[in-house]
Amino acid sequence: KIAVIGGCREYTGAPYFAAISALKIGADLSHVFCTKDAAPVIKSYSPELIVHPVLCSIQSKIQFTEEEKRKVQDKVIGEVDKWMERFDCLVIGPGLGRDPFLLECVSKIMLLAKKFNVPFVVDGDGLFLVTNSIDLVKSYPLAVLTPNVNEYKRLVQKVLSCEVDEENAGDQLRALAKQIGGVTILRKGKSDLISNGEMVKSVSIYGSPSVAVFLSWARQLKSGLESPSENPAILGCIAASGLLRKAAALAFTKHKRSTLTSDIIECLGESLEDICPAS
Repeated sequence: KIAVIGGCREYTGAPYFAAISALKIGADLSHVFCTKDAAPVIKSYSPELIVHPVLCSIQSKIQFTEEEKRKVQDKVIGEVDKWMERFDCLVIGPGLGRDPFLLECVSKIMLLAKKFNVPFVVDGDGLFLVTNSIDLVKSYPLAVLTPNVNEYKRLVQKVLSCEVDEENAGDQLRALAKQIGGVTILRKGKSDLISNGEMVKSVSIYGSPSVAVFLSWARQLKSGLESPSENPAILGCIAASGLLRKAAALAFTKHKRSTLTSDIIECLGESLEDICPAS
């Protein structure tokens, strides 16, 4: 059971892609917590998604007093709190936007997830939030950050106070993850690099919408073993990276330069079957 925290008036595609991708590779249920004006649009994309129009943007409520803001935030957190124990993983950030009030609400949702020990994957605008508030994820081993090139650059500048070093990419990624207290970082690129501050893994086959699903599965698997050999976040990232890269390669074979995100999603099932046949 996966929940996507994101989606505002301007951005409805990203949370939909994240939520539907989870279903495509085997999640039982996929929820989206978004703003009220984004909910009808996201729901219209697919009847299979469970959409909660509970997030609130301050843009239309500029006259709010601090007391009114607090009441709205408490209401938002209360709505999410009703569901939190049911979720195996959250995806925080797709289509979230950068409204300060909305980001503050999401910060409180992240704290709530940590309270319930729920893993979460931070992507998109969630990385903007985390880069400016590192303590939200610091030393939380069930947090996974999935930055692209520009998001990674900002993280390195903020945390390590330097520029990206491509010649020593693995060592720098390890240092970054360690400095943030052992969170797992999946750096997207020509080869995906993954580190939790101790080890560095590279995935370059075939060429993270589904890190959440694999993270939750890996966590369940490792919890049943007496002496887990590897961090479930690392395993989840490796599996999701390989699956997505193969799906992207399959989509490109079919559509060449006209390949869209929706084409890649349509190839997730074929990619999963090729990597791990159902029978």
